[in-house]
Amino acid sequence: MSWFLLNAPEQVISPSLLFYKDRIEGNIRSMISLAGDPARLVPHVKTHKCPEIVQMQLEHGISKFKCATIAEAEMLATAGVKWILLSYQMVGPNLARLFKLRETFPDVTFSSLIDNEQSADILSTESLALGRTSPIFLDVNNGMNRTGHATDEALLSLYRHVLSLEGISLAGVHIYDGHIRNPEFSERKATADEAYEKVLPLLDRIEADCGKAPMIIAGGSPSFTVHLLRPDVYLSPGTNVLWDWGYGDRFDGQPFEHAALILTRVVSKPTAGIVTIDLGHKAIAAENPVENRLRLLNLAGYTVIGQSEEHGVLEVTAEAWDAINIGDVFYALPYHICPTVALHDYATVMEDGNVLGEWKITARSRRLTI
Repeated sequence: MSWFLLNAPEQVISPSLLFYKDRIEGNIRSMISLAGDPARLVPHVKTHKCPEIVQMQLEHGISKFKCATIAEAEMLATAGVKWILLSYQMVGPNLARLFKLRETFPDVTFSSLIDNEQSADILSTESLALGRTSPIFLDVNNGMNRTGHATDEALLSLYRHVLSLEGISLAGVHIYDGHIRNPEFSERKATADEAYEKVLPLLDRIEADCGKAPMIIAGGSPSFTVHLLRPDVYLSPGTNVLWDWGYGDRFDGQPFEHAALILTRVVSKPTAGIVTIDLGHKAIAAENPVENRLRLLNLAGYTVIGQSEEHGVLEVTAEAWDAINIGDVFYALPYHICPTVALHDYATVMEDGNVLGEWKITARSRRLTI
């Protein structure tokens, strides 16, 4: 029997997000095995947004976590996490929400990112007004060009400026290289090493000034197996806990198993060779071309030719069309699991083909209570 099949699929509505608990736990173990120590891991929760998975990671000794939203940070703190990096630069009302988090969870360390002097000045002013000191990570852009300060001479100026400010304290350096996606490991490593070396002048300067190396959080899922070779670097995989088609097919040397699928059913056979399933782009990530959004694990000889809000349209072989019946269940592997999870309120949790219950995707909301 294939690992993904449900013993009683009639218990699950469609489309539904499925979490395979034993595989999630296996992926957590693999993350720790590769890292060598759970203390080196700072996993990102954007992939699953779920407190039950956080609890599983805590039980395996992982104590530090990364997130991108105030809601994710609140979910983590409520789950019992005591060290949280908001890997985002706080602006507008989110600054006040950050301080509200600290007030609500006084025993939790919340850090955030800084990549420019203006943001540092504002955070310093707000912190002093409240009588607080805000820990920050310098966010460094070593090639992705999404956030972070470029690796030029002005980066050292930003570092010196941050040191001069009261109300904020330098907790470390954040280096995200999500642009590095070479499929073959040796090529991925060479590219990641070259990008990382651009940050060395800053790291050397901090170590010279402080007498010790800064805390460095580097990479994500694609470069996870590269940065684990740097013994003093903290590792920040995210997708690894659930894995998906996009990463699973692309990167060698990562021993993770697919642990999340979408259950979908056939709702129509409108004409010969065409089958419609109830898996539209409201239930699976749609940022990729329609033919690259999902892979059906228990159907061969098909092509996804269309998708609307609640429908997915398949072109199938004549043999497949004759064999498919209305109501048949298919299991879809998403190309990109992170935004797929965020489309669902709950995940149906599976173990040994049986339904264990449901886990709420708590932090899919942009706001919980703060």
